[in-house]
Amino acid sequence: MTQIKAYEGMFQGEPAVFLQAGKYEAVMLPGVGGNLISFRDTESGYRILREPAEGEMEAFRNNPGVYGIPVLFPPNRYEDGLFPWKGEVYRFPVNEEATGNHLHGFLHKANWQVEDYGQSKLESYVTVKAVVDEHHEAYQYLPFRFTVRLKYTLSENGLSQHLFVRNDGDKEMPCLLAFHTAVNAPFAPESEARDYKVKLTIGERWQLSDRMLPTGSYQPLTKEELQLKGEGLYPFYASMDNHYTAVPQNGRNRMELTDEKLGATLVYDVGTSYKQWMIWNNGATEGFFCPEPQINLVNAPKVNLPEDEIGLFGLAPGEIWEETARFYLK
Repeated sequence: MTQIKAYEGMFQGEPAVFLQAGKYEAVMLPGVGGNLISFRDTESGYRILREPAEGEMEAFRNNPGVYGIPVLFPPNRYEDGLFPWKGEVYRFPVNEEATGNHLHGFLHKANWQVEDYGQSKLESYVTVKAVVDEHHEAYQYLPFRFTVRLKYTLSENGLSQHLFVRNDGDKEMPCLLAFHTAVNAPFAPESEARDYKVKLTIGERWQLSDRMLPTGSYQPLTKEELQLKGEGLYPFYASMDNHYTAVPQNGRNRMELTDEKLGATLVYDVGTSYKQWMIWNNGATEGFFCPEPQINLVNAPKVNLPEDEIGLFGLAPGEIWEETARFYLK
């Protein structure tokens, strides 16, 4: 009989919701950014996401952006911390000294509320939400009232993610979001990083300034980047902190990570509403890398290009935006 259940517990001293469904298990940490911190195939011993090791929880709390699936709202970098929107200029803290920019928004460290969890005959699930209003820390920087809801579901088909954003206020709000997803390579205990190839549905590479901000121009893809969107290549072939347009293949926008030694492929299938990919591999350090689906171009409010091209859009009062993604093994 397949074991399917959802329950509350502790993950290295942090309140958590645990999900089980057959060979899969996952762990959600609502108190640290609504981060889905663990996704494992227990039969094969695969650890798909980078988790804090024993004794690393303090490092995780200080920098949750490089573990699990952190929510970035708004994502990536904003020049001088300035965010122009509909005739106003909002000021974010400059928290990346090297570039003088604001980095990664306000929700990946916030406390999220567990709204529901449970199980059926087919799946286990957890739903968490962040409600931003005058009482939320983020409101001083982004003075809009809105709800972000995340539902993760575990089943024999892997891990699914449903993202929901609703404008609860009376003025149009920006809807800019990404996931700084940290994927292990290798994810199998008997394999090495050199056994892996990654493929992504990238299109053009954005040219970035020395402050890691788009210039509005593209750069030619290297032969390795052509491999990245073709047959795939070793994820740590060079240091990557690169920004690309997303171009679906066969109707899907996805990352595929293949363990060639074992013949196992992890698919991270994200929705086509994500018009950009960021790829970061920690200075080509083997162990994990981050394929980051983004709605918007980095620094989008200050880039003079068509809004639809750079994923810069808003939600009117009462309007909802939602998207889905899935992890599975084949």
